[in-house]
This record gives sequence, structure tokens and C-alpha cells, in this order.
Amino acid sequence: MGRPLANTLNPASIELKRVTMRYRPDRDALSDLSLEIQEREMIFVTGASGAGKSTLLRLLAALERPTRGQIMVRGQNIGQLPSRRIPGYRRQIGLVFQDHRLLLDRTVFDNVALPLVIAGSPRRELTKRVRAALQTVGLSDRETARPMTLSGGEQQRVGIARAIVARPPLVIADEPTGNLDPALSLEIMQLFRRLNEAGTTVVIASHALGLIERMGCRVLKLNQGTLASDSRCA
Repeated sequence: MGRPLANTLNPASIELKRVTMRYRPDRDALSDLSLEIQEREMIFVTGASGAGKSTLLRLLAALERPTRGQIMVRGQNIGQLPSRRIPGYRRQIGLVFQDHRLLLDRTVFDNVALPLVIAGSPRRELTKRVRAALQTVGLSDRETARPMTLSGGEQQRVGIARAIVARPPLVIADEPTGNLDPALSLEIMQLFRRLNEAGTTVVIASHALGLIERMGCRVLKLNQGTLASDSRCA
């Protein structure tokens, strides 16, 4: 794989202040959660199914708003952003999903280019950035391929290339290795590590504890919507 894209934007710091997310009257997905993530950190969020991992990531991506509390990302309270400003905020984030969410009728190039097309980037700059992102994930020779012709690991790398093509200061990944074998999972995690070393703040929700231990990063464990532990693997 190629060298990660340099992060040209200000790095992202995150602070949650007593955040609660309530979906039902009798249950909080997150309850009075407070934590800080420093600029250029790589963080894993773990916990059993229903612990609140995906909810936390959705809040960080402004896909949902908290019931109570503040979520500060790069100094702005994203829980109180006006609706008209949310698309601009999301353009500062790279989102990676377990199921890739690729457009099957588009080429790899077009899938990766989508965030830049939405942002109205000039064609020359768009082409340059897409090819740099594909080089970063080791798929320079697949830009004209359709997603259905790719392996699962290749599809996930296309999703990562799409997430980083705009060089965001923050990348959020929800179970990015959930459908991959151990060797491919390690390869994907090492790619995230290289992105982090290039200056990107990375937050990954994962239940792959053995893989997380190999990465040696800070680990936040959630339990029923609360922070059960905050530790660093040896």
C-alpha cells in the first residue's frame, strides 16, 4: 500500500460532556457519558452488543443529536449545529462502515470521488486526490473496476479511500473488519494506523479484542451506555 495522504486540515479533538442518548423512555443507549479524545489519537471503542458503540459513533458523525449533554469536536458543539451546517461538518469527517455502502453501478474511481463531487471540487483536483487515495489503500490498478468484481477486503479499502479522499481531520469507523478474515483485518487496521501517524484522529468501534490488543492503542470500553474502562493495551 502507498503512503497515507497528508492531513492538510487542523487535527480533530473531541470532548463529550455528560452525554445521554435516549431512544426509549425506559432505556438510555448512552448515559451521562464524559470522555476526551486528543488530537491525532487513535482510539478503539469496545463493548458487548448494545453497549452503545454505534450510538457514540453516530453522534460524533452528527447523524443523530444527543438527548442531553455536549459533544465538542474541534471546538464546536455539534449537537447544537443548525441543520444547514451539518453537511459542512460531515465533509470534515471520513466515515467507514462494515457493509462498505458502495454504489454498485459506479466504478471504484467514481465511488471514491463521490465526496469531492458533492463538495464541487474541480475535476483536475478531484482526479489527483482520488488517485492519491487509491494509492494509499493499494488499489491504484482497480480504479475502473466495479465493486462487485472486488474481494471483501478490496471493497473495504475502497470505502476507506472514499472516507479519506477529502483529507479529513477525523475518521470514524464502525466495525470495519467485521466481515474480514484475520489477515485482512490486520491489514485494514494497519492502514488506519498509518492514517493516524499522518495526523488523522481515528475512532474505531470494534469487538475484535485480539486485534485491538495487537495495535497497542487506547481502548474505551462501554457497558450499557456508560464508560466501563479507559485503558491502553500493552
